Amino acid sequence: MANTKHHQIVIVGGGAAGITVAASLRRKKGGKKLDIAIIEPSSNHYYQPAFTLVGAGAYSLEKTRRSEESLIPPNIEWIQDSVTSFSPQNNQVKLASGQLIDYDYLVVCPGLELNWDKVEGLKETLGRNGVCSNYSPEYAPYTWECIQGLNQGATAIFTQPPMPFKCPGAPQKIAYLAADHLRKKKTLTESTLYFCTHAPVMFGVPFFSKELDKVVARYGIHAKFQHNLIAVDGKNKQATFEIVGGDNTGEKITLDFDILHVTPPQSPPEAVKSSPLANEAGYIDVHKNSMQHTQYKNVFSLGDSAGTPNSKTAAAVRKQAPVVVKNLLHLIQGGNLEEGYDGYASCPLTTGYGKLIMAEFIYGGKVTPTLPLEPSKERLLNWWIKVTGLPILYWDYMLKGYEWFFAHNTNYEEPKEG
Repeated sequence: MANTKHHQIVIVGGGAAGITVAASLRRKKGGKKLDIAIIEPSSNHYYQPAFTLVGAGAYSLEKTRRSEESLIPPNIEWIQDSVTSFSPQNNQVKLASGQLIDYDYLVVCPGLELNWDKVEGLKETLGRNGVCSNYSPEYAPYTWECIQGLNQGATAIFTQPPMPFKCPGAPQKIAYLAADHLRKKKTLTESTLYFCTHAPVMFGVPFFSKELDKVVARYGIHAKFQHNLIAVDGKNKQATFEIVGGDNTGEKITLDFDILHVTPPQSPPEAVKSSPLANEAGYIDVHKNSMQHTQYKNVFSLGDSAGTPNSKTAAAVRKQAPVVVKNLLHLIQGGNLEEGYDGYASCPLTTGYGKLIMAEFIYGGKVTPTLPLEPSKERLLNWWIKVTGLPILYWDYMLKGYEWFFAHNTNYEEPKEG
């Protein structure tokens, strides 16, 4: 019979969401008495929002990495293993080692997996032949190598898969930074840049999508909407796309490239997708405001694997974590749950070196800026926030369990056109 251990609160995933929830719980009244365990297989923890900057040569990969052990709060057990199955009806998870872990309360936040194999030929050529990706610390430095190697008359392609995936702005941000690099080298006008996206528009929030259309036009980037990458031939430097909307649906086109930046399709881990906790799309089925599971009331989820209709960003985790912590404690103490998460997400859209649009919004695509500045404008201040301010906020504030943040303005009125 498998060895079984019990913990009062089990957190599956030691990324941004898991560490933040654990640290916040420890800071609450009575939090030090809680018996908490984090299940996380990785020894390294990465600040993933900076991977775009790494790929653009504006940030070092080393600065994005810290040891997992150094981030786990005191007196919390770290189980360095992965969950292979969930049995919420038995309040139990099973680990790859075969061990069973019982819990009173469960927080599920294992993040998303990168499904490189969903694109034919991609895995075989990734990291060489000009095929790069900022979505993995293993390949982000190669992106910068590729961008630096772009010569006059080169062709660069940047792809975006079907939603949802981590940081929905990242696939196009690197395109703008590459274009700006070429502009500075005075080779942009002789180069050909494509942004090939599964989506029908540049960005899911119309207010910001209009501004990004202008950025695309400024750089002369060819935006190909409803084009989904299905195959890569690294040896011959060709990328094949399927058209997924409009009159030519189902048609396949092949483009030659010198560099191809790929954002891979993404999904929750198989253990989540195949569990009773998942919705039809394979994400944890939670209430979009309380973050509590719709069926199993002692289960919560947040972060990228939660089935909430918000953008998958670290900023979303920052706003979700206090809601999960508060409601977990309400449940333990017999109180009423709060529906405190409004869908907030932030996408710092780098539109060039030293230029950034800070896209902040909630459910329904309503624009909700934090700073009292016109949110559609590219600003050097926003670049500084992205490169310097947000990493400090992440490592020294969010992951330490501090919850107070500036409020986003839910009363902002978008300017009327005309």
